[in-house]
Amino acid sequence: MDSLAGHFLIASPQILDPNFHRAVVLITAHTDEGAVGLILNRCSEATVGEAVPQLAPVTDLDDPVFVGGPVNPEGVAVLAEFEDPDDAGVVVLEDVGFVALEEALEVRAPHLARARVFAGVAGWGPEQLEDELERDDWIIEPASIDAIFTDDPDGLWSDVLRRKGGHYELVSRMPLDPSLN
Repeated sequence: MDSLAGHFLIASPQILDPNFHRAVVLITAHTDEGAVGLILNRCSEATVGEAVPQLAPVTDLDDPVFVGGPVNPEGVAVLAEFEDPDDAGVVVLEDVGFVALEEALEVRAPHLARARVFAGVAGWGPEQLEDELERDDWIIEPASIDAIFTDDPDGLWSDVLRRKGGHYELVSRMPLDPSLN
């Protein structure tokens, strides 16, 4: 399978795991050894200022911290849209990548258009993601930079499916509890 880095994984309605139910995951790395991504639509109650105030040089302290996934929940990553992608520690898609935090905090902060702070990541071991894709657990869609930094993370799952069109547009309108339909 080709690398899915730079793509969205949209949770199918059959995923009931609370970590991934109606999740939109940006795949940031995908090799034969596994895959890593960030859940884009899980906003925590904590602000950057409360949780990691030392990130003030790269983001607004009033911004929320996002729950990037259940793996390494104490770890923090900053995903950003860079004015110059060469300033990214790792580029994920076009001018979106990870801030090299040590350099940004100790030497100089890069010029960023937008940034999000994530606690934890989503991870898959070798062949695990491929198995989940074979079961149709995930819907694949090329990532959109505006969707990555959406102002409405709670509506992202429905928005991405609606834009995908076709029968996915119908799925996008499914109520959280279909028995209430």
